[in-house]
Amino acid sequence: MEITFRVEHCAATGGFVARWDDPRSGGITTQGDSLADLQSMVADAVSGYFDKGQAPTRVRLHFVQDPVIAVA
Repeated sequence: MEITFRVEHCAATGGFVARWDDPRSGGITTQGDSLADLQSMVADAVSGYFDKGQAPTRVRLHFVQDPVIAVA
């Protein structure tokens, strides 16, 4: 099983907000200050949301807008 979070940049904090709507009702919303932080927060939220043995084996992060990295 796989679920997909929609990820958006948060202008207020400079971080990211991830949302997944459960088709049965409810869902998960979490945020992180960096991509690494967001990944950790999503993993933690998913493990807390699902009953033991029911969590998805994969979580996809779909960026509404692709992140841009400044290199110069």
